[in-house]
Amino acid sequence: MLTIKSPEELQSWEGKELGVSEWEIISQERINQFAEATGDHQWIHVDVERANKESPMGGPIAHGYLTLSLIPMFKDQIYAIEGVKAGINYGLNGCRFLAPVPAGARVRARFVMKSVTQKGEGRYLLCNEVTIELEGSDKPACVAESLGMVLF
Repeated sequence: MLTIKSPEELQSWEGKELGVSEWEIISQERINQFAEATGDHQWIHVDVERANKESPMGGPIAHGYLTLSLIPMFKDQIYAIEGVKAGINYGLNGCRFLAPVPAGARVRARFVMKSVTQKGEGRYLLCNEVTIELEGSDKPACVAESLGMVLF
């Protein structure tokens, strides 16, 4: 894991790849738990029998937002910034779901520090380009520009 030791070092990572996470299995159980947490019980996610018979994807798939929600976990596997008092989710500049994630598939994330913008004394807005790769697929599952504010 990469440890960034100062605001100056943080700025030096602008435009560079920070790293790649470990593979994570997206189980049907995790999909079902996400459906419970969000209230999104669409059959293509949770009705395994119907999805196996009727879905054009050939079986149940993960919610796109489930895939997106893994970004903080993947970030914590890739890098940490020393001396940060708080890190705040600041939203997204954009997000695209490019390939469905079948139940049982493995995904991982690749982070590039697209920009580091000072927003006042000890405050930096980070824009990470996050590509969530789907094992065995030519297309990524998701590409997003994730924003975070860090406070030193």
